[in-house]
Amino acid sequence: MVTKQQLKGLPEDADLRRADSLAREIFSDVANKWALLIIEALGERTLRFSELRDEVEGVSHKMLTQNLRMLERNGLVSRKVHPTVPPRVEYTLTEPGRALRATVDAMCDWTHRYLGHIEKARGSFGA
Repeated sequence: MVTKQQLKGLPEDADLRRADSLAREIFSDVANKWALLIIEALGERTLRFSELRDEVEGVSHKMLTQNLRMLERNGLVSRKVHPTVPPRVEYTLTEPGRALRATVDAMCDWTHRYLGHIEKARGSFGA
């Protein structure tokens, strides 16, 4: 947990508690279900757009495009266009994207570990 004392000396842009901080903007960008699932799907692989869409069940063409652009803008995904007809576009995690993937993997592990507990709590909550 981050305390006020730990944040002393950090630039205002690094303070997640500030609504106008860059850190909060980045956190908001990557902490959405599609971004997390895209990062998990890419892993150590390079995938084409259609392969990614197949990997991330339920994502629309529009949402996949928006999230890939956001991840590329934030330097987490690299996009390579091959000059073919039709153009072949491939996506790969960058080094910061691979580092974030470790956190995503931990979240997936947490979900699997506590899934039964959460299901039980939801059942009790509704009763």
